[in-house]
Amino acid sequence: MQKDQLRILTYNIHKGFSAGNRKFILPQLREALIKADADILFLQEIQGENTKHAKIHPSWPDNSHSEFLAQNTWPHVIYAKNAIYNVGHHGNAILSKHALHSWENINVSPYGKASRSLLHGVIQLPNISHDLHIICIHLGVIGIERRYQFKTLFNRIEEHVPHNAPLIVAGDFNDWTGQAEKRFAKQLDLNEAHKTLHDQHAKTWPAWLPILKMDRIYYRGIQPLSCERPTHGLWSNLSDHNPLLATFEI
Repeated sequence: MQKDQLRILTYNIHKGFSAGNRKFILPQLREALIKADADILFLQEIQGENTKHAKIHPSWPDNSHSEFLAQNTWPHVIYAKNAIYNVGHHGNAILSKHALHSWENINVSPYGKASRSLLHGVIQLPNISHDLHIICIHLGVIGIERRYQFKTLFNRIEEHVPHNAPLIVAGDFNDWTGQAEKRFAKQLDLNEAHKTLHDQHAKTWPAWLPILKMDRIYYRGIQPLSCERPTHGLWSNLSDHNPLLATFEI
């Protein structure tokens, strides 16, 4: 990757299982991620711990899934648990080749028990004057829940991200009705990479016959050069979502 470019991948990895939970495919998923060679990964539904599955699946790693995926490729890892249950927890993770000098997980679940959050990190990239802000999200499936989460996200960006700082907001929006689009562009000056380059959002769910536009990469302060939905080769038969892979000029 050229020094003035940044490669981003967002992916709901379905806790390391294939669609329908038929197979544990985390090792194959790691192979695909390494080949994609992104600088920063925005991952949702990443398993932090599951003592039940660890006893059943021989290829279950000894370390956390974020550490297993990151080893030898992404030296900087942050993981934030969102959903907590008797045998473990899962949540969002950011894997980066660039150091994060700060990060915070913001609970955006409207319910007492946290299950959704915004993972906000800050990176100092070489050769640019402003910090890069990155927010990995996994929003709710119910419309009224997402409206609350969008409001929290807007407030977070307005209060913690300078308007002249580059910003990427990526993840699983669960926003098939398009609530985000007008407000993102009008209130936050955010555009979506795939829509900018292809005039429409990418269809990413379900992976075997994608019809819903669930996963997105929003940006400001940087310029998208490419944004694709990889589905061939190593990506076949992995998660129930398709990933999105974008390259930006910084």
